[in-house]
Order: sequence, then C-alpha cells, then structure tokens
Amino acid sequence: MRILVGMSGGVDSTAAALMLLEGGHEVVGATMMLWDGRYRGGGRDACFGPGETEDAAAAEAFCRRFGIEHVRLDRAALYDASVIAPWRAATLMGRTPNPCVLCNPLLKFTIPDAARAAGVRFDAFATGHYARTAAPGSSEAIVPERTALLRAAESARDQSYFMHRLSQEQLSGVLFPLGGMAKAQVRAFAREHGLGDVAAKPDSQDFYSGDKNELVGEEDRPGDIVDQTGRVLGRHSGFWKVTIGQRKGVGVSGTGEPLYVVEIDPIHNRVVVAPRPAIVRHRLVAENVNWVSIAPPEPGTRLTCSIKVRSVGDPVPDVEAEILPGGAFRAEFPRGIAGVAPGQSAVLYRGDAVLGGGFISSAF
Repeated sequence: MRILVGMSGGVDSTAAALMLLEGGHEVVGATMMLWDGRYRGGGRDACFGPGETEDAAAAEAFCRRFGIEHVRLDRAALYDASVIAPWRAATLMGRTPNPCVLCNPLLKFTIPDAARAAGVRFDAFATGHYARTAAPGSSEAIVPERTALLRAAESARDQSYFMHRLSQEQLSGVLFPLGGMAKAQVRAFAREHGLGDVAAKPDSQDFYSGDKNELVGEEDRPGDIVDQTGRVLGRHSGFWKVTIGQRKGVGVSGTGEPLYVVEIDPIHNRVVVAPRPAIVRHRLVAENVNWVSIAPPEPGTRLTCSIKVRSVGDPVPDVEAEILPGGAFRAEFPRGIAGVAPGQSAVLYRGDAVLGGGFISSAF
C-alpha cells in the first residue's frame, strides 16, 4: 500500500514513516509549511515558529536517506485564517482557546486533500499522533456503523483530546502507527535505526513561544489584578497573558495564601484572583459540539461518561452530560473540577473511546 505520512521532522512522525516502510509499504512524506515570517517567533520549543525550515529539511533528509518521495505543502495562509485568527479573537474575549483543536481537523488532517491537489498519489494517510482507532463493527467501536477514536496506550502521551473534532471521513482514512506504543519505545526505535539525532529532539511545549502580544496584535495594556471584592492586589500587563486556574506568574505576591485566576474581564481590563476553592466548578456548558465516535444524540439524552476539560491528565469519571438543543451539552461533575476555562474544549469519553466534545461557553 502507498501511504502518505504527515511529517514534521520530529521523532514521532519520522518513526511512524519508518515503521510503515519496514512493514512493506511504499511511503510518501508530506510536510506542512505554516511559517511565513510575519511574526518574530521564539525558541525551538514550539510547533509554529521560525525553526520550521530546519524541521522540514530534517524530514526531507530522512526521506532522501530511505528513498522516500517528499512534498512540501504551503499552508501558511490557511493556518493564519483558520487557526491564528479565531485564536486571536477568542483570546481577546478573555477565553482560553486551544489552537491544536482547530489545527487538526482544518490543517493536519486535510493534508491528504492538499497532497492530492499537488498531484501526489497514495492509498492511505498516517500520522505520528498518539491515538488509536477502532473500525466499525469491532469490539472497541461504540456503534457498529462508525469508526471510533480511542485514547493511546500511554495515557501521558495520549492526543485524542486534540482530535475530537475530526470527521468520520478523516478518522476512517487515517493510520496511527504509534498509538499502541510508549514514547520511550518510539525514541528507542529511532536510535536503533541510526536516527539518534531525531530521537534526541525535544517535544514541542507550546504552539508558539514568542511574544504573545504579536499573535493577539496588541501592545501591553496594563490593568488591575483584583480579588472578588474588587480590592486591587497588583497589576497585569495584558489580560490575554493569563488563563483561568493559573497561579504562578500572575503578578500577585505577599497575600499569605496562594491565589488563582478565577475570572478574566476584558471589558474592564481586569484579572480577578481568589483562593483555590473559588476556581472549582460543578457544571459546564459546551457548544459547537462535534460527535466523533457516535452519532449526535437527541436533545434530552443523558450520557454517563468521563470528561477532560484540558489536555493534561486523565478524564474525570462519573460525569452526567445532558444533550441540549442547538448542538450543545451540559455536564455535571459532583466532585467538581478546578480551573475550567471558557474557550477550552470539554471532551467526553466512554472508556477509551472519545464520544465527542465542544467548546466551553460557561462554567458554574
């Protein structure tokens, strides 16, 4: 089979390509080019930045070494319009959007479309993501007629949270060679095949490591940091630089107890902080929901499941989600969750399967 592999130049996508090649498949590498130089950027610990040229060169060097065809796909304008622009708008509304949640369905998993448009021929698409799928009718599928998105074998590396907005068409046509592996195994595999330089590459820590003012298009805008009574405790240089639930680096000290960001108020240019109990929420509403492993449930349906409201950590169990009209759901978690941030994604799971997820509009 001729398989197109999305390649970033990092260890995961490189290892995935090599595993498929060793499995007897013909491999074609495809690298997205997103960086057009309009931002200054930062260091090498981000997936969007000036280091992209070096990463693409690394992907090409691997392909040359193993006799693999490689293509670069210019997607900078699409990335700016589909990921950066909505991220900027949501951030300036005081929300905490996750750019990867948009990038996956709109860019990474549309690589096959861009490659076909460029004249590349292939039979299937693969990536180096840590996730798994279950074919329709298999024991791990939630419903017989749909491909299920599953968590990776190594929970600390699982990326299914970021992929809950994939369509059935995208999900049914992708391979995840690393889904059943641990990261240490992947690095060892790369070293064993003479790719020590690739195996030693650090993981990306964020999507952008430069000055956040650049991406939001704003200069510093100093404002007050206040407690819940309105008492001024400090100053911030821009409300978009903090997130709900954040404690370190907020700009408040000497209060005698740890304080967390509990509210971002863009209208009054304020950041509200409070002790930890104030950031615990027991309900949330998520909108613009995408159902990936199941068909959209009817309004009024109640699902017993688990939930993730941020990318790190395991899903919180014992959640009841009620389907609301208009493509939304309300989730209740009696034991509470700290730091639920509007703009982030709330993703519902049943066992290892991702049911679906949406953008958090409110939490209370």
